[in-house]
Amino acid sequence: MSRAFIFPGQGSQAVGMGAGLAQDHAAARAVFAEVDEALGQNLSRLMFEGPADDLTLTANAQPALMAASLAALRVLEAERGLDLARDVAFVAGHSLGEYSALAAAGALTLADTARLLRLRGEAMQRAVPVGTGAMAALLGLDVEAAEEIAGEAEQGEVCDVANDNGAGQVVVSGHRAAVERAVALAQGRGAKRAVMLNVSAPFHCALMRPAAETMRAALDQVEIVAASVPVVANVLAAPIREPAAIRDALVRQVTGTVRWRECVTAMAHAGVDAFTEIGTGKVLAGLVKRTAPGATAASIGTPADIAAFSL
Repeated sequence: MSRAFIFPGQGSQAVGMGAGLAQDHAAARAVFAEVDEALGQNLSRLMFEGPADDLTLTANAQPALMAASLAALRVLEAERGLDLARDVAFVAGHSLGEYSALAAAGALTLADTARLLRLRGEAMQRAVPVGTGAMAALLGLDVEAAEEIAGEAEQGEVCDVANDNGAGQVVVSGHRAAVERAVALAQGRGAKRAVMLNVSAPFHCALMRPAAETMRAALDQVEIVAASVPVVANVLAAPIREPAAIRDALVRQVTGTVRWRECVTAMAHAGVDAFTEIGTGKVLAGLVKRTAPGATAASIGTPADIAAFSL
């Protein structure tokens, strides 16, 4: 069996995330304590107890999801004998989950990852005035059809493909009026559904350039080392390991398309037949089942999941 570990992105957060791990496992408590200290905030209490509105804020949700993923991973290492470099062929993460994957592979320290994700969340929120941008899911269309629709909808504004999640799930992002035009076009082009998303900013589009520059400056100040496991980058749908490539991919990711379908397909073509989602939720495992139907997909985020895990 060839295994990949995959790490969830924004939208998977939920009040109570990580609480069971913290209660049962010292390795998880150590992760949450380190993240809290790095941020100067009791983020773990917000994760465990809410309120949900505060947890959902981008600047909180991003480091919280990473912390939950790394807590689960550290428990697997401490108590189930996992050796990532030995047991896992690739790691990958959806959007912010790419930072979790890099921390898992040792390219970034846990504390630096938490601080970078806090900054990333704040920078993405600041990049576009509230109400200016929007995102929409075009369901039942492939990425080529979505790109054509986005191009027609632009009309001098920004409308980019933000996520190619697979299984006919494509997300567009940009100026609100342009995204609304894309929704109207998609409804006449065979989309099963085309719906505006309840998001706080238009992520992964050209409007995020100010946030990309913020992240470029921040990443230049952080030590990045070679990853112990190849990391399949969102914007490349190909594995990288070296610090320069990692920096470049993380900057490009802010404005670029999350090519998740291609990432999963590339890992499957490289021989991966078991995908394990590490952290909160089961969104990525569900997408894997539809994108690489010959592979197994499971999720690990609770003490019961840890106990059931076997190499």
